[in-house]
Amino acid sequence: MNVMVHFYRGEVSRSTSWRQRLDATTNWAVLTMGAMLSFSFANAETSHILLLLSNFVIVSYLIIEGRRYRYFEVYRARVRMLEENFLLPVITRQLVSPMINWRECVAQDLDSPKYKTKMLEAVGFRLRRNYWSIFTILLGAWVIKLIVHPREATSLADLWSRVGVGGIPGWAVLCGGALFYACLIVVGSFGKRIHGMEPADEIAGIESSLEHWKL
Repeated sequence: MNVMVHFYRGEVSRSTSWRQRLDATTNWAVLTMGAMLSFSFANAETSHILLLLSNFVIVSYLIIEGRRYRYFEVYRARVRMLEENFLLPVITRQLVSPMINWRECVAQDLDSPKYKTKMLEAVGFRLRRNYWSIFTILLGAWVIKLIVHPREATSLADLWSRVGVGGIPGWAVLCGGALFYACLIVVGSFGKRIHGMEPADEIAGIESSLEHWKL
């Protein structure tokens, strides 16, 4: 009993540590977005293309966060396994675990840890949870930047003339932006139903299926 209690506390600690790292990455993305918005709108002569290019910096944070989420899922799954099959029977005084072979699963995972989520699923999940709003704000800020700087646009032709930058024509900028956001939509569709279940959030979910323990 004492060993299991200390083991549970250790897994909760590691899960919490990785959860905090997820928050840190999101904070980096929000701060970067705020800095780019301030820099772009502080000077009317600043090119609008900077707002679009800042999306690639946010993508790098998203990839890092996806990787961190995979590590978080390893310890979250162990915590949930212990809560469902060890703590719950003790608390309810019904000393029969819902999953008969849970000890073997935890022992095997300790001996040979496995990711519980694929990388693309993790990135898609974090994109839907946190990063859609960041990318949407940057897109809206880009449109506003085109409308108000260097002076307020008075017609669609005036607006269209500002889309191009340097030697890049406007149609190329629009096509590049559309392709980028189309890729985000595709990536965001991954992981909607991980292992047949829709994940509610980072901590919810029942370890009733062991398929993801065998990745």
